Amino acid sequence: MPRSKPYHHGNLRECLLAAGVEMIAEAGPSGFNLREVARRAGVSHNAPYRHFRDKEELLAEVAAQGFRELNAAMLEDAATESTPLGKLKRAGYAYVAFALRRPEHFAAMFDAPALDTNPACNQAGAEAFATLVGFITLCQQEGQMPEGETEGKTLFAWSLVHGIAKLAVTNRLPFRSPDRILQFAISAIDSSIKSLRDAN
Repeated sequence: MPRSKPYHHGNLRECLLAAGVEMIAEAGPSGFNLREVARRAGVSHNAPYRHFRDKEELLAEVAAQGFRELNAAMLEDAATESTPLGKLKRAGYAYVAFALRRPEHFAAMFDAPALDTNPACNQAGAEAFATLVGFITLCQQEGQMPEGETEGKTLFAWSLVHGIAKLAVTNRLPFRSPDRILQFAISAIDSSIKSLRDAN
């Protein structure tokens, strides 16, 4: 049933985004449609078009929200460490923790089609990747990681934490406890960083 509480004109966009996240949690990005988002938000089926051109644009905004929050989480966690390697490890930990905390956003960020054509989503994603590049670069500058192939090393690090995160949110890991998943992530990150440090 539609929500009985009417939206305030000033927060329609936020209500639609919240309803979109709720729908992603139940049906995934592929089962997403604006009519159902409007119903969940308790507004007319035309109301979403005041803020979003189509469902792809709303999905892209959810994804952009996710990338911004992910980037902030990586920076915040990294700030708790004093060494470049420590910062890189905490950023990786924050990546997996974000996926566990925001599985709907994570799905929108990486499973929704055609988001690569959305400038806001592209920019937010690029900023998050640049943060990882920055940590790898800092490790190289401080002599804690071999120089060269910075982008390749970043892709290696990203692939590791993304793989763990994806396996975790799709329940493909042999453990379900978030604490156990994060313990595994820490161990895997330590091993991967060792291999990056030992690379020639």
